[in-house]
Amino acid sequence: MKYKKLRIALCLGLSWIATAEGMAKESPNPTIRQHKNIFPERSTFVGPDSIGTDSTTLVQVAFRKVQKKDLMGNIQSINVPQLLDKSYTTYSLENLDAFIPGYNGNIWGMGGYLLLVDGFPRDANNVMPTEIEQISVLKGANAIALYGSRAAKGVISITTKRGKSGGQQIKIRTNSGINAAMSYPQYLGSAEYMTLYNEARQNDGLSPLYSAETIYQHAAGKNPYRYPNVDYYSSDYIKDHYNRYDATAEISGGNQRAQYYTNFGFWSEGSLLNFGQAKKNGGANRFNMRGNIDVKVNDLISLNVDAAASFYISKGVNADYWGAAATVRPHRFSPLIPIDMIEEGDVNSMVYVNNSNFLIDGKYLLGGSQLDQTNAFANVYAGGTNRNLNRQFQFNTGLNFDLKNILEGLVFKTNLAVDYQSNYNQSYNNNYAVYQASWNNYDGKDLISSLTKYGDDRISGIQNISGSTYRQTIGLNGSLNFNRTYGNDHHVSAILLANAFQIAASGSYHKTSNANLGLQLGYNYSSKYYIDFSSAYSHSAKLPQGNRRALSPTLALAWRLSKENFLVDSKVVNELRLSASAGILNTDLDISDYYLYQGYYTYNDAAWYSWRDGDLVHTFDRRRGDNPNMKFPKRKEFNINLEGGLYNNLITFNTSYFVNRMSGGLVQAATQYPMYFMTYWPVYSDLPYVNFNDDERRGVDFGINLNKQINKTFVSLGFNGIYYTTKAVKRDELYEFAYQNRAGKPLDAIWGLQHDGFYNSQSEIDQAAFSTFGEVKPGDIKYRDQNGDGTIDTRDEVYLGKGGWAGAPLTLGCNLTVKWNNFTLFAAATGQFGAKAMKNSSYFWVDAEDKYSVVVRDRWTESTKETATYPRLTTFNSDNNFRSSDFWLYKTDRMNLSKVQLSYDFPKRLFNAKFIHELGIYATGSNLLTIAKEKKTMQLNIGQLPQMRFFNIGLKALF
Repeated sequence: MKYKKLRIALCLGLSWIATAEGMAKESPNPTIRQHKNIFPERSTFVGPDSIGTDSTTLVQVAFRKVQKKDLMGNIQSINVPQLLDKSYTTYSLENLDAFIPGYNGNIWGMGGYLLLVDGFPRDANNVMPTEIEQISVLKGANAIALYGSRAAKGVISITTKRGKSGGQQIKIRTNSGINAAMSYPQYLGSAEYMTLYNEARQNDGLSPLYSAETIYQHAAGKNPYRYPNVDYYSSDYIKDHYNRYDATAEISGGNQRAQYYTNFGFWSEGSLLNFGQAKKNGGANRFNMRGNIDVKVNDLISLNVDAAASFYISKGVNADYWGAAATVRPHRFSPLIPIDMIEEGDVNSMVYVNNSNFLIDGKYLLGGSQLDQTNAFANVYAGGTNRNLNRQFQFNTGLNFDLKNILEGLVFKTNLAVDYQSNYNQSYNNNYAVYQASWNNYDGKDLISSLTKYGDDRISGIQNISGSTYRQTIGLNGSLNFNRTYGNDHHVSAILLANAFQIAASGSYHKTSNANLGLQLGYNYSSKYYIDFSSAYSHSAKLPQGNRRALSPTLALAWRLSKENFLVDSKVVNELRLSASAGILNTDLDISDYYLYQGYYTYNDAAWYSWRDGDLVHTFDRRRGDNPNMKFPKRKEFNINLEGGLYNNLITFNTSYFVNRMSGGLVQAATQYPMYFMTYWPVYSDLPYVNFNDDERRGVDFGINLNKQINKTFVSLGFNGIYYTTKAVKRDELYEFAYQNRAGKPLDAIWGLQHDGFYNSQSEIDQAAFSTFGEVKPGDIKYRDQNGDGTIDTRDEVYLGKGGWAGAPLTLGCNLTVKWNNFTLFAAATGQFGAKAMKNSSYFWVDAEDKYSVVVRDRWTESTKETATYPRLTTFNSDNNFRSSDFWLYKTDRMNLSKVQLSYDFPKRLFNAKFIHELGIYATGSNLLTIAKEKKTMQLNIGQLPQMRFFNIGLKALF
């Protein structure tokens, strides 16, 4: 009895949960208390396209749920609770490419998919994995048509958990983990930097700046306060890891009349910074609550009421430490000035000490210089603290009317959502003084002879509020759904719907809107032959009057061959279905702004001299022409899919071929209008935006799963992937040379110069093509003159490779589950191949006064010109060397061991069934291994928090 009271008390955290439980208690036929096993049975696991589901499992699709075996339009799903029991994760879409064919960070390489949580557009990072029941990935045009214009690049639908009839369940999960940095950038120390900087000046014909004695003293390190050698990644300033903790409680139950589910979660993580105010003010916390209720009012009416809230706080200091680590040179200043090294009798310096508000540890003043009066170290020690607060509230409700008295199988559904997110920053901003020391040496001992002060100490104690933003989402849809089977073989479905959502955000003049009507008509005969027509009649305010609405029709057909006489008795094939779909989707996703169909003039603040001497005039400049005929860009698609199971589902597979074209992309087509429609200076343009550009994507995705029970061991291996190509079919362009044309090249094409080694002598420069990118000297990069005009310029840029901006051309995923007795081993791996990237960050492109990374050690010099892999150093701007070219290009091919987890479920016989029913523990490692030729480059984060490995131990229990 006392446990029952305890459970009721926990539910009272949200009033609607208590109400739902009360309804359950009032039921005249209370159900017997039951506990569903939270650890999945070995025999229920199916491969990566539908983890934890069988052919009759319901999958969330557009505005309805459909049995997996009857899915149309290319859809895969994941049962998240079963996945979580063997693979703990902290992000809702983590490692999705290890399970879902066709997903590579985007869907079929489209980019910009629509993410829905319980049917409305929301953030994936605001719903925790423990709250999720299912993730559906809708890929084909037929699958996404009902959602309208903004779903035209695919949909990921997240469905949260709901209560079930039966006894109350309480599930607890706790985790403790650490995040450890994979790698840090490596920069030169002070002495080596000074030596190479002198070399750079010599290359420029200048005298050395640093003497040999100065360089020696910085290298010796005897007095790092006078001769600093600052390593931002030293253990003096950062830890080798930070902790993460989380805990989740789930409470659910109900009966046939009312069911409830609630989730309370909390996580906290620390910071890598380990000094100053950051040591105690770094990190983040998040608390979330979710409550979902389903109530059957009577035989005809049912409803759901869902609410969620999350409160996120990140704490930090008023410093961009990681940005400074990538830019500030190691010799510039000492972060701290020791007061015990001040000469005895230096009264002026001691006045500074005695009046300082920021005496660090009672031993140090803040260091700096005339050029570094504010710096990252001083900011961390004394610049103040900040807190970023994010609040999200979500509410949605639905009402269903069973209209079987009018027509059996007819249901009217309505859903309403109202979400609000606010974000703002609280900070205490301090002013501080920094000090630059003047040094003397007495009998071999360095002492500070005087201090120069820059700035003043001021602690205002005033809290500042800044960065206030908000976002509001309102969504509404209503539909008539018909679903009925006639004579056991003829299954008919239909949906007539109206769907809309609107997102208002601070700083945006116009709200983001989606509005459409939808119609779905489906028929299948004996689950053998299928036909589905799905369409949307979409509206967009981005288009001119008269063109704001358009029809998007799609059609899907399927044939279950395994039910035909020639396969029905097959001992090899137990499931085989062939399907195809095609459609045209109108979308405004690629229309970058509102009112592009309107031409406009703008007031020019530039001053022009008039005929009257001394008078300035201002102009209204024409920037764009009118296009009242602007229309929706269109996604035109055809795809074909084959799925099946062999040898009693020992092997299951799914593969799809797709080709789609995005036509009518908007562009100001300069080549389609006379030259006088625009000028470059003074600025004038009467060019309208027109539907012109066409893009094409085609590819194949696949998933293969092997599931085998061997005595007491169950093994499941899933392998999936996608290979796709893209092409710019049509472009507004008029290049002088054919090799410059973007049409016919990939959409993610990288363009640049082709290098031909280094210039090794002045005579070689004199004989080579003239470079328009500034003066070149021996040791600079030499480029190929593609057009033979004797000049190196942008006309010599050629196609260099695919950038993989919407996902690598080839993405592979693999997952393995091995169950033996009460142990479960899970592993997931992913791979990306076929893309390239440019080493163009400040870590690689170093000139002028930049900080030197270790890559410059391989620089060109007269003695290393046969082996050098990096250009000569210079204190000037090196426009010739640091530009897009294949010299800096590298392949991003990689294999990642993304996740390994070992779990143990304690035997149930160990527990008193009246209290704890199931208990499990697990250990997890994430981002464990990367195999790649350019591993070091791809694991580097420059100017930001480093990439992390994650190690975790956890416990889960059912009460």
